[in-house]
Amino acid sequence: MEKLMTLTRQFRDDENGAAMVEYTILLGIITVAVIATVVLVGTWVSGKWTALYSAISGH
Repeated sequence: MEKLMTLTRQFRDDENGAAMVEYTILLGIITVAVIATVVLVGTWVSGKWTALYSAISGH
């Protein structure tokens, strides 16, 4: 247990560890933005296809 605590303290004090955490958070934010964009564009395209189908079929 002591070794784990020592390792945790070293990781916390290491600047590379802090940079890795920052990059991980940034990657998470970018991932959420990409997923949201894909969902929004997918919804928009689905609406356009539905409107096109309605216009062609006469409904």
